[in-house]
Formats: sequence, C-alpha cells, structure tokens
Amino acid sequence: MDSKTYAVDFDGTISLGKWPEVGPANDRLILFLLERKRCGDKLILWTCRADEALDAAITFCVQQGLHFDAVNDNLPEVVERYGSNSRKITCDYYIDDRSFTVDDVLAEEANEKNSMAG
Repeated sequence: MDSKTYAVDFDGTISLGKWPEVGPANDRLILFLLERKRCGDKLILWTCRADEALDAAITFCVQQGLHFDAVNDNLPEVVERYGSNSRKITCDYYIDDRSFTVDDVLAEEANEKNSMAG
C-alpha cells in the first residue's frame, strides 16, 4: 500500500483552543495522526501561523509526540517530482476544521433557508 500524505491545520483542528493560545489537544485527531505516521504516512503542518505563534504550535505538537515531515511547505520529494514548489500544498488529504464538501455547503444553505422561512 502506498503511503499517504496528510496536510493538517492547527487552530481548531490539532489544537481546540482559540488563537493565539495552543491547546487543549484534539486527542482523537492526534492519536489518528500518530498511527498514520507509524504506518509510514507523511504529515504536513498546514497553518496560517507564523513566527512565534508557529513556533508555539510546533512545540505543542512535539509535546504531543507529533513530528511533521514539512511545515507550511511541500514535501521535498513532491518538489523534485514536479520541478517546482507550488504555493498549494500537495497531499492526499486536507484535515481542517473549516473544510466542507459541496454537499456540506448546499446542506448548510438549505438549513439557513429553512430556518429563515420558519
């Protein structure tokens, strides 16, 4: 089985607290990510944090046992394969508290419309 790459957001995803704090930890997700890493999958920390806030997030993750193959960057083998480093992270799965499929968006819009009509 080929390894997979997971790009994972920090705020509201790995950390359930509010910016700029770190923590509490999303234990369920962290256990999942640790298992994926043990199985040989790659992890990318994919966050808007920068500078000291990013350092705090990385430190928090390391304290949870999470070690990333890249931070806000593509994996070196992806850059080599494509000959450039796209601004969009290349991965198999994006894990983010704000992610939606088109079905999720349509359902949310329908719920809002129904609540306004009632």
